[in-house]
Amino acid sequence: MVRKAPHASRTINLLIVLSAVLAILMEFSDNRTVYMFLKPLTTILVTSLLIFLPEQESSKFKKLMISALLFCLLGDILLLFPAYFVFGLAAFLVAHILFTIGFINLKGFHPHWISFLILYAIGTSLFLWLKPGLGDFIIPVGGYVVVICFMAWQGIGLFLKEKRKEFLWIAIAVLLFMFSDTMIAISKFKTDFDYSSIVILSTYWLSIGLIANAVRKILLLKKAE
Repeated sequence: MVRKAPHASRTINLLIVLSAVLAILMEFSDNRTVYMFLKPLTTILVTSLLIFLPEQESSKFKKLMISALLFCLLGDILLLFPAYFVFGLAAFLVAHILFTIGFINLKGFHPHWISFLILYAIGTSLFLWLKPGLGDFIIPVGGYVVVICFMAWQGIGLFLKEKRKEFLWIAIAVLLFMFSDTMIAISKFKTDFDYSSIVILSTYWLSIGLIANAVRKILLLKKAE
């Protein structure tokens, strides 16, 4: 069963790329109806990389990662409707918490203080820059910044603790997630910019795609041991 896994993952990854590109094109061309179908579909395909793994024991790490991706899916759906922005924010907040717990569950808590200071310096600077335009969102956004920086810290910590290819994917992914969310905040609370949707969606799906593929590889390697 393990031998078939790479072929399955290649097929799913191709479908993810196809769905993501079409979703971005539909959003950019203002074809809202098709976009509202393709956006959640892309995240469902990403999640399927873990749901449809070959037969193996279910682990707490796997459940946490699937749950995190499902909350990303919920966030995707909620953010399709501007009135539900705060609920979408809450869904992604839960996703980041679950990702963080999963990273810690896998290799333990990693207190690398230099990366901590860098990430929180970036997060704090961005928050202070955005603060004048946040209005009623100041507390939710502030809490979100704290959580995503912590998630990124522990994701990077996996690679700093054990320099494996799959942990490098996770380290890159958490930084991309931070970048994508920063672009969302800038476009909503500061000023929208040309091609914002392309930048936001491409970096977001690349982020969760890297996480899902990394987790898949980790689980398959555990199965082969």
